[in-house]
Amino acid sequence: MEIKGQLNEIIYQNEINSYTIATFETDEEEITIVGYLPFVNSKDTLKLTGKYVTHQEYGRQFKIDTFEKIMPQTLDSLEKYLANGTIKGVGPSTAKKIVSTFKEETIHILKFEPQKLEIIKGITLTKAQEIAESFIENWELWQIVGFLERFGIGPSNAKKVYKLLGRNAIEQIEQDPYILLEIARGVDFKQIDKMAQEIGIAKDNAKRIKSAIKYSLIRVGYNGHTCVEKEKLITFVQELLGIKSDIIQDSIIDLNVTKEIVISSQKDDIQRVFLAPFYKAELNIAEKIIELKKAQNIKKIENISKELEKIEKQGEIKLSKKQEEAVEAVNENNVCVITGGPGTGKTTIIKTIIELYKKEAKKVVLCAPTGRAAKRMTQTTGEEAKTLHRLLEIGKIEEEGSIQSTDYEVAPIDADIIIIDEMSMVDVFLMNYLLKAVYKGTKLVLVGDADQLPSVGPGSILDDIIKSETVVTVHLDQIFRQAAKSKIILNAHKVNEGQGFITNEEAQQNDAKEDFFHIKENTQDGMIYQVISLCKGRLKKFGDYDFFSNIQVISPTKKGMLGTKELNKALQEALNPPSQLKEEKNSMGVIFRQGDRIMQIKNNYDIFWEKRNPEYEAGSGVFNGELGTIEKIDQIEKQIKVKFDDDKIVWYPFSELEQLEHAYAITIHKAQGSEFDVVIIPIAQSSPMLLTKNLLYTGITRAKKLLIIIGSDKIINFMIQNSDTKKRNTGLEYKLRTILQNEII
Repeated sequence: MEIKGQLNEIIYQNEINSYTIATFETDEEEITIVGYLPFVNSKDTLKLTGKYVTHQEYGRQFKIDTFEKIMPQTLDSLEKYLANGTIKGVGPSTAKKIVSTFKEETIHILKFEPQKLEIIKGITLTKAQEIAESFIENWELWQIVGFLERFGIGPSNAKKVYKLLGRNAIEQIEQDPYILLEIARGVDFKQIDKMAQEIGIAKDNAKRIKSAIKYSLIRVGYNGHTCVEKEKLITFVQELLGIKSDIIQDSIIDLNVTKEIVISSQKDDIQRVFLAPFYKAELNIAEKIIELKKAQNIKKIENISKELEKIEKQGEIKLSKKQEEAVEAVNENNVCVITGGPGTGKTTIIKTIIELYKKEAKKVVLCAPTGRAAKRMTQTTGEEAKTLHRLLEIGKIEEEGSIQSTDYEVAPIDADIIIIDEMSMVDVFLMNYLLKAVYKGTKLVLVGDADQLPSVGPGSILDDIIKSETVVTVHLDQIFRQAAKSKIILNAHKVNEGQGFITNEEAQQNDAKEDFFHIKENTQDGMIYQVISLCKGRLKKFGDYDFFSNIQVISPTKKGMLGTKELNKALQEALNPPSQLKEEKNSMGVIFRQGDRIMQIKNNYDIFWEKRNPEYEAGSGVFNGELGTIEKIDQIEKQIKVKFDDDKIVWYPFSELEQLEHAYAITIHKAQGSEFDVVIIPIAQSSPMLLTKNLLYTGITRAKKLLIIIGSDKIINFMIQNSDTKKRNTGLEYKLRTILQNEII
């Protein structure tokens, strides 16, 4: 919808991104408008594109998608605009005189014949020129927003571009479109390159080549790497630009000299190229880990063996030798890694460490990379665990994209010992921020399963630290007796070792309970039938399992008949079909219905939530991966009420439903860090990149009570043997080794 009118009053405006709440007067009414409005002032005349929404607290509003400043349409509105204080040297009195003197010619005079303003009493030639310059500067600002939209850069980023480039931003971009790659994330290189070619920038122009090199390294980061082999980079850039390799080589050398990239020869003498923020983040991590490792062990507990004996006598905890070794390693070292698969006793070690240090009046801080992983840590230990973002108070920094500043200031963590769970999910930037917040002398315990999927963001932190052999690492490889009675855990370890599922004979030998089933199904139609049948009632008879209480379907992929998109449609139809008793809302082709299982798919730090059980509690923030259920769809107020699994109640305006997607089925990647009572994994033929051993292993380890895998022997066996997972190109392992050796030397 498009509306035109005048901005009456700005109620609120964010200084950083120009998010604005204001009153707006059209020919028909005065309404409240909300959205990103850089470079606007009260009394501006605007054309707004967006939609009407109803806020649960503030009522009807117009939510802005895009906007355009237009010249005031009447003499009255022009006078108000000139009088609003944005034009230097013009107040209400002068504005009235200018408009009453020049009437419809006012804008022409201001732009092209400012000397004529001299006829107005009090305006000298110098002042007339100042007024005209100020008017034209404001006019140029208006053009920037519309110009940037051609490159997919919305109003929320327009102010950032203007801050960096100034009032002649359009001129600079037209002369060098590649500058946008450095200051605005998510722009399309080919689109910018096309514009550059149109304005006559040569194919072998150094700026073009350097921009392509940096763009390629940004792409590398999106794929999880922090660096790329130099020769492969040259080949990629050559194909991207259609030029010779020798001039690319020259540009790489220039970028290295200006410290925009870093060329590093590691132990294999292969030259690797890093974008500077990636290199710096890894270097900061390596330096801080070695610094913590070398610091005096001031948090050490004396006579820890006796303290352990006391804890074992007081409670039900009985540690194995390996677990005792892990606890002692934490006590003897400032930095320690504890890694192992399911059922190897990681949680028992964490609980023991908490008990030991609390008895010594030491402060223990627990954290994990995601909300669900932190919640799970809280449940298993009985102690509060926070997400790393909440702990570090780093707010919205990750919204900036995969290339983040390594100099971002974080709040120091007040702790004697910090325990981080699910370390395999932590990327290079998050680890950099964490270590910046750790005081020298604080103990750091990194807990995780190195065989699970790596982080979504760039880096391979846990794996690199373990492989560097610079930090004491305890590998838990013993499956405890209780865990060994679970076919889920036994099969997880078998898969991790590259072996097939356990036989009935092996299960009987271990007296294993029937908590794992492999339904051999070859056709996709047959697999879908099995999934729906299991979710719809078969498991109710088997173990009183109900889909909406404790069953989760997870899939290796989003696409295809057995991908999450199609599974969600099929499961919604089967488990929550249309009903006259249930409201629904169609949003961009997706039907949200009362009773649907949903997932938040991006971090929203600002959205309001409340809890009513057992006491009232309120706050803000819902994060990527949180699961919930739609409780109500209010067609009058145009909003959806969601109750999340941790009892948060959140109202979503219809205009913000792109944050949600159905979660009857979710990907294994999204499930990482979570556990569910019952997990169903349908596995169909797909890309070999997705059918990997560590993906299957990660999927298996999501189940607590019952796991059902549906698929053919052929595909399952392929996954188990497909350990050739795409290795990430990183430099942390080498940096850790080098820094440690240099300190010894």
